[in-house]
Amino acid sequence: MIEFAEVSKRYPNGQDALRKVNLKIDSGEMAFLTGHSGAGKSTMLKLICLMERATSGQVIINGKNLNRIKSRKIPSIRRDIGMIFQDHRLLFDRSVFDNVALPLMIAGYPHREIGRRVRAALDKVGLLSKEKSTPIMLSGGEQQRVGIARAVVNKPPLLLADEPTGNLDPELSAEIMKLFEQFNQVGVSLLIASHDLSLLAKMNYRTLVMKEGQLVQDAVESAIGGGNRFSDDSFSSNNDPENYGEFS
Repeated sequence: MIEFAEVSKRYPNGQDALRKVNLKIDSGEMAFLTGHSGAGKSTMLKLICLMERATSGQVIINGKNLNRIKSRKIPSIRRDIGMIFQDHRLLFDRSVFDNVALPLMIAGYPHREIGRRVRAALDKVGLLSKEKSTPIMLSGGEQQRVGIARAVVNKPPLLLADEPTGNLDPELSAEIMKLFEQFNQVGVSLLIASHDLSLLAKMNYRTLVMKEGQLVQDAVESAIGGGNRFSDDSFSSNNDPENYGEFS
């Protein structure tokens, strides 16, 4: 699903954000990316979703070499990637429903299909009753779940999360991680950047450690194939990212 081959990223000011990073994450895998502030975590996520381009090396996502993707093709590539941010990036003058519907509206889905998918996504994150609310009326944890619903409403095979629990207390952080595990349970690939070492210690997944733009540790011994999974028969009946439970 994700492959970095000798990937480096240098910004115009001469800063090396990444230096010859090599990495492979399999389809259906859930992994964590950690390291100090400025270690290169966010840069890696930006390269994956084509917010940035690598200076050298190859970035391959879901079999597509991003170095060969022309600018006009970027929107179609991004439809296969759900991005979740720490600061939510919600539209506070729009309803919860409209925030989640935005990717589908951009993609040109019919109105009825948008309504079905949005309500299914909100139901999955426990916010169906809040669809007419505006984000300002929600708690921080609820706003984060709106962001997650928006990321999965298009049923992407890959989810990226950049410090998704950075502003949440431990209990809410655990709830967010349970949601991620449920998506992973149906075959969705996830890469989650986090500096919360106490949270990562409780999870049994592969952990990639970045330092000064380099991958310095890859803890895979207890991780490949997943760890503490949550069984949820109502969510899906098979291991297929197209089958997001009620999303399909």
